[in-house]
Order: sequence, then structure tokens, then C-alpha cells
Amino acid sequence: MSEFLINATEVYRADSEEAANYLIETAKEDNSYALIKYNCEHKTRTSKGEIIDEWWRVTLTKRFNDEKEPGTLVRVNYEVK
Repeated sequence: MSEFLINATEVYRADSEEAANYLIETAKEDNSYALIKYNCEHKTRTSKGEIIDEWWRVTLTKRFNDEKEPGTLVRVNYEVK
């Protein structure tokens, strides 16, 4: 019996808009999956009405297999540094 990874959604925090756009463009160019959805949101944290932190949240949804006819075994390896 085999299990096939169909989709994966990854959420990243980028320090700049340029870094967020780089994540998206890199994902678009990767041929090991189909990028089926992406989103980029500017986020801020405030204290007493003042912005004390800001970042961009990038969400990427990747399709690795067709659910009805999967053909690729995908191994996921998360490395924490």
C-alpha cells in the first residue's frame, strides 16, 4: 500500500516585500510540483497605536499529484536550523 502526497500548503514569514516576491517567483519556477495557489499579505504588530514590527506572510499551495491518478512518491523532509 502506498500513500501519495497530493497537496501541501506552506506559510512563510518574509522580512521584506522583495523577499516575499522572491519566494513566490522561485516556487513558480520549480518543476517538482505545480503551484496552484499563492498569497502574500503585509502584516504589522502595533503597540499603543505605533507599528513595532512588520513582515509579509507568504502562503504557497503546491500540488504534487493528481488525486485520482497519483504517480509520484514524494518524501517530505523538514530541516530545522
